[in-house]
Amino acid sequence: MELNIRVYGLLITDNNELLVTDELIRGAKITKFPGGGLEVGEGTIDCLKREFLEECNLPVEVVSHFYTTDFFQPSAFNPNHQIISIYYTVKALAAFSFELQTEPFNFNATKLAEYVTTKEIEVFRLIPLNELTTDMVTLPIDKLVVEKLRVQSSLGTKTAL
Repeated sequence: MELNIRVYGLLITDNNELLVTDELIRGAKITKFPGGGLEVGEGTIDCLKREFLEECNLPVEVVSHFYTTDFFQPSAFNPNHQIISIYYTVKALAAFSFELQTEPFNFNATKLAEYVTTKEIEVFRLIPLNELTTDMVTLPIDKLVVEKLRVQSSLGTKTAL
């Protein structure tokens, strides 16, 4: 079994909305947090900054560590991989220059055409923290992180920004 290290950012706006990405990956619809795989020779924070630039052309600053997987989780895409996910709260260093969707998986014709060659497309949307539920994300570790966010929000703890 191989380790697959993933790094994700929890970006909460001044309006207490959480940025998520709706993705179509090899036929599977997945709602998750922005981020992705750690590359060899890269630190986790550099990985997260790179992923935000690649995915949404958004420079971010890491504010704090939020959670690291502390249980065994096999990959949804490769049963021979164990997933370790690291989550940080992040702050945007620029205004969003990408289009935000209001509905999940709202892919336009350009995105769908892109999928034909890449087999991966994504769009972004904001979910108000007070409406956030574990059903709104797909991956098991993300569901646990959503629950932790909900607990922090109910305690009045400011998570980011």
